[in-house]
Amino acid sequence: MTVKIERIYAKAQENNVVRVLVDRVWPRGISKAEANLDYWLKEIGPTSQLRKWFHHDPERFAAFKNQYLKELQTLDEQRAAFAELQEIVGQNEHVVLLYAAKDTEHNHAILLQNWINHPPQTLKNKNQS
Repeated sequence: MTVKIERIYAKAQENNVVRVLVDRVWPRGISKAEANLDYWLKEIGPTSQLRKWFHHDPERFAAFKNQYLKELQTLDEQRAAFAELQEIVGQNEHVVLLYAAKDTEHNHAILLQNWINHPPQTLKNKNQS
């Protein structure tokens, strides 16, 4: 199983991957046909309030990470979306998490990729030990 991340604006690198958009807001300038998605898990994205506060400021990334994890642990729709992502990853060999942020080092997709590969105890699903 491999989980990669890519900007949705980048040309798709592989053909036999499951493409999952993990942004709450549809990316500007991308049509549904261009996106070529298998899933759009908009509920997994950070809340609008957290996203606006973070504003992709690298100095706020550590605090953003902590707050986003808290959201995934406590907000039912986000927790359910993360569980769905875990199922998608468990059922497919290659998954790409797509995001629109310009900053490729400080975004929620990086965190999701890490938490899928190494889930915090509070995000483990029933099938994980």
